[in-house]
Amino acid sequence: MERTLSIIKPDGVKKNLIGAVVKRFQDEGFKIAAMRMIHMSTREAEGFYYVHKERPFFGSLTDFMTSGPSVVMVLERENAIAKNREIMGATNPADAAEGTLRKQYADNIENNIVHGSDAPETAAFEIGYFFKGLEIF
Repeated sequence: MERTLSIIKPDGVKKNLIGAVVKRFQDEGFKIAAMRMIHMSTREAEGFYYVHKERPFFGSLTDFMTSGPSVVMVLERENAIAKNREIMGATNPADAAEGTLRKQYADNIENNIVHGSDAPETAAFEIGYFFKGLEIF
């Protein structure tokens, strides 16, 4: 079994898509090992996205991620990282495949509904950023 972090971003929460996104993951065989709603501070968002700090979109990304509550989840299944990324679709919803969450629900490349870890090392960092070991079942 593999674990990955998934975030329903502020735009997804605002659009009342929590249930639809969670259902999609469960329908695709994911077990939700941990989940909670948070509202990131600027410092928390900057810490989470520190790998992008030199990129031109860093400020707008952290502003967006602090604009409202998000739902953070630990998802678990075989090949969780790859499957989550397949379900999410391309970062830019215009490039996302039909049937993916981003194609179905996202507005643009910045307001794209969901986040998912991109590698095992990233998943380990991201899960640990939001959850303590005893909070994961």
